[in-house]
Amino acid sequence: MSTSSPPDPRVPQAGPRSASQAPATPIPATGTARDRGAPQAPLAGGTHGPDALRPLLGLVLESLREGAADRGGPFPPGGPEAIAAQIRQAVEPVLPDHGIGAGNALHRLVRAVAYGAADPADPLCAAHLHTPPLALAVAADLAASVLNQSLDSWDQAPAASEVERSVTRALAAEVYPHAPQPDALVTTGGTESNQLALLLARERHGAIQVICGSGSHHSVQRAAWLLGLPAPVTVPAADGALDPVALDDALTELPGPRLVVATAGATDTGRIDPLPEIAAICERHGVELHVDAAYGGPLLFSERHRPLLAGLERADSVTLDLHKLGWQPIAAGLFAVRDHARLSPLAITADYLNPDDDTEAGLPDLLGRSLRTTRRPDVLKIAVTLRSLGRDGMAALVDRTMDSAARFAQLIEADERLELWQRPTLSTVLFRPRGAGDAQTAEIRRTLLMEGRAVLGRARIDGRLWLKATLLNPYASSADLHRLIDLVIDVVIELVEGSTHR
Repeated sequence: MSTSSPPDPRVPQAGPRSASQAPATPIPATGTARDRGAPQAPLAGGTHGPDALRPLLGLVLESLREGAADRGGPFPPGGPEAIAAQIRQAVEPVLPDHGIGAGNALHRLVRAVAYGAADPADPLCAAHLHTPPLALAVAADLAASVLNQSLDSWDQAPAASEVERSVTRALAAEVYPHAPQPDALVTTGGTESNQLALLLARERHGAIQVICGSGSHHSVQRAAWLLGLPAPVTVPAADGALDPVALDDALTELPGPRLVVATAGATDTGRIDPLPEIAAICERHGVELHVDAAYGGPLLFSERHRPLLAGLERADSVTLDLHKLGWQPIAAGLFAVRDHARLSPLAITADYLNPDDDTEAGLPDLLGRSLRTTRRPDVLKIAVTLRSLGRDGMAALVDRTMDSAARFAQLIEADERLELWQRPTLSTVLFRPRGAGDAQTAEIRRTLLMEGRAVLGRARIDGRLWLKATLLNPYASSADLHRLIDLVIDVVIELVEGSTHR
């Protein structure tokens, strides 16, 4: 099989963009004569795979660079129709009678998608818990894709399964430093981890009643629905965090098996529930506790901020996401338990994957390590990151990000034109123009988004709509933070002037 390099079409860099401009320079719709011949589709694995990948990777990297340069900001301007039109031009016909060749297909689509992407590495892209991934984690993720291991049986992923075992045990010990046999599973993120918590509690106790705070993640409600459990009882939140008194009252009134779900890092506010008080209440009532620490869990790496998670080790299970404050490419979720025996309900036997005689002969049984069957070695990028940066390197990223949010809140407090909701607990800052109504606040966000100037989220707290800045770039500068405020004020002025002239 030939491994010759694919064509590498070069396209002049596009000029300055307008609010509705897609990449200005046309990309050829058909391949070269060599591309139009016999298909050239070398494999990525084995000893020859890297040679086949190398020229393609160069083209991908160049296309990513060009797409980002064409976009010129945190978000593509023009709104849904403009972006959809650009993508249709690049992707259709999806299945042509004759392929356009590797070079053209890669360049055309990667550049188009890069242009039309929300760029979490841009400090002005601060709407969601969508982190800019570390370059070394992305490089490790490429290796995982090339090797294409599946962790549903040992004979498909002998080395990767051992990496997973080491990493999950180490991270479980971070959550439960004094537990004799903690364990953790790799998941796709908080939604899957929270579903596992409810599933395992149901398998232990039957039809449990879930009790959570009003700031809990929507996946708790969805997991109860998927598992055929009663709708969760929602307890009020005080200042955005679960109220221990209200929780105590709810547990006193509700009979039967129950599971309390607390939150360490609410999506809308970043608030952390009072975990020590909640754990004590659960222990007094004989109720299990799950903590959704998808957002706040990586504070465990930081000596300075770890005390915010005091009480986490008293939970029966914990959700963690390293594709949030761990700067990993999606997906990098974890579900940790105090005692690995809690995972036993997941055990299942499929003769073609984990037959009894193989297990008895010493081959590791991986099938009970997930609700999924086929699953990629997402743990590799986590392992590379932790080995590369160490505890102090991870702590530095966490601390930088938390400091950036604190500085941003201080800037808002110092600006008489803006109102701050509260000082941030993690890296989420809620604010709004002083005197603005909900409709104007929503319009400010949409204007910045449609024009591609900045990406802010929104949250309704205390009956009012707030702009939400979720700061996850550890390298955001003071100038970036000032720029974000200036952009909001600019839109406020534009909206006021526009209404005056109507």
